Amino acid sequence: MHELSIAMNIVEIAEEESKKAGATKVSEIELEIGTMSGIVIEALDFALDEAKKNSVLSNAKITINNIHAKARCIDCNHEFDIEELFTPCPKCNSFRNDIIQGKELKVKRLIAQ
Repeated sequence: MHELSIAMNIVEIAEEESKKAGATKVSEIELEIGTMSGIVIEALDFALDEAKKNSVLSNAKITINNIHAKARCIDCNHEFDIEELFTPCPKCNSFRNDIIQGKELKVKRLIAQ
């Protein structure tokens, strides 16, 4: 379950950033996670519940925004939404695509107190 190590890294980021701000706790943290990031959101939620105990995030509201994946066709330059890695371009049916959105995993916002 790599979601536990990700959750622990999120807690570390929150602790580092709150320390920089001279804060002792975080009231809210907002995450952006792409649908092609390989992260199971339910598993991350569970892992965060455990990882945040006795940390600056212990009482924080955690918001997870899903970023839907988009690709650009290498052959015709068409951009389109994708659900699976090997989705053909709807314009030219090519499988040669670059994922341009949807692999994100980032802390977008953190409110420290």
